[in-house]
Amino acid sequence: MSVFALGLNHTTAPLDLRGRFAFTPEQLAPTLHAFRERLARVSEVAIVSTCNRTELYVGASAGLVNPAVEWLAGIGGVASHTLREHAYVLEGGAAARHAFRVASGLDSMVLGEPQILGQLKQAVREAETAGTLGGTLHQMFQRSFAVAKEVRSATEIGAHSISMAAAAVRLASQLFEDLRQTKVLFVGAGEMVELVATHFAARTPRAMAVANRTLERGERLAGRFGAETLRLADLPARLAEFDIVISCTASSLPIIGLGAVERALKLRRKRPMFMVDLAVPRDIEPEVARLSDVYLYTVDDLAGLVQAGSEKRQAAVEQAEAIIETGVQSFVHWLAQRGSVPLIQALHTQADDWRATEISRARKMLAKGENVDAVLEALSRGLTQKMLHGTLAELHAADGEHRAQLAQTVSRLFLRQSTRLPADDQL
Repeated sequence: MSVFALGLNHTTAPLDLRGRFAFTPEQLAPTLHAFRERLARVSEVAIVSTCNRTELYVGASAGLVNPAVEWLAGIGGVASHTLREHAYVLEGGAAARHAFRVASGLDSMVLGEPQILGQLKQAVREAETAGTLGGTLHQMFQRSFAVAKEVRSATEIGAHSISMAAAAVRLASQLFEDLRQTKVLFVGAGEMVELVATHFAARTPRAMAVANRTLERGERLAGRFGAETLRLADLPARLAEFDIVISCTASSLPIIGLGAVERALKLRRKRPMFMVDLAVPRDIEPEVARLSDVYLYTVDDLAGLVQAGSEKRQAAVEQAEAIIETGVQSFVHWLAQRGSVPLIQALHTQADDWRATEISRARKMLAKGENVDAVLEALSRGLTQKMLHGTLAELHAADGEHRAQLAQTVSRLFLRQSTRLPADDQL
């Protein structure tokens, strides 16, 4: 069995197209089952879905790529040729290399960011729970985690990068002279919002609030930072109070519309609003960006602002790539060995059949009272003849260059401890 990856990410597809293929954690299990039902020959599949990427990892040959593309295009409601324009397909070692680079943070918007590793592990857990992971994908992902750990411990890949959260704080501080005088609203209560809230809390803003669909979860996050808790239904009426709005939910539709922001701006009387939409699909309607006094940034916008020291960064990347390449070669070797398992099993079965036949014959000879030494001699000769018959027959039937190559192979397999003879003398 081989493996291939089909995906689209922040380098190949615009934000709105990525939004069509975003899956919430609750959607993963039914989606995995639907994929396996559609492609009956596939038993192993995992889906990685973040704001930057949606990727299918499939334990199957590349011959199933086209059906996979058709299925994914249907899920996103786009034509298959549109998806192909923005998607990538990687097979075997290339698929493993991509997974290792993703896990290590080398394929992220922010070089070396650590969150993707947790997201990748969550995707693997979802596939395992859904019963779609399988031995090949399990092996590949476990190796990707090990490689990522080595990259982080042996290189400085994460030391020279600025996270999305830090980039958001930096942008906000360019708009507002003193963040301590601002009021900040966080919409959502997931991992990304928690990370951004941690960075803003360090600047001690005048007030913070958390609005979330599930009030209990919002209260837990708010409690960490001494923030107020809002209901999403109250958001339009309270929006004007906040100078900074950071949103990242799993909603499939925008939750902050153009009209709500227009009304908020009137109440703010020209005071600017800084808004960051980290969600895919979008949480804030894109038309909001055209309003005066609104500074709206998306996850893709923040990526362009993240910079790192060039020399140290390049050295860390090169070191990380070397670690990844070693891991890829190891996985490819394992994959090749796994492909020979059916042959190995067949050889064991054949050998067991020969052994059973000769033992049965030996027992009959012993029952007739024949000499034990003669029985053992017959047993060993019978096994030897059975083991060599097919090989000798192939050697005698071969001719020319094929015969010489076959003779070298036989010598390597059967004469490991002996002096190898020229091909003609071996016969």
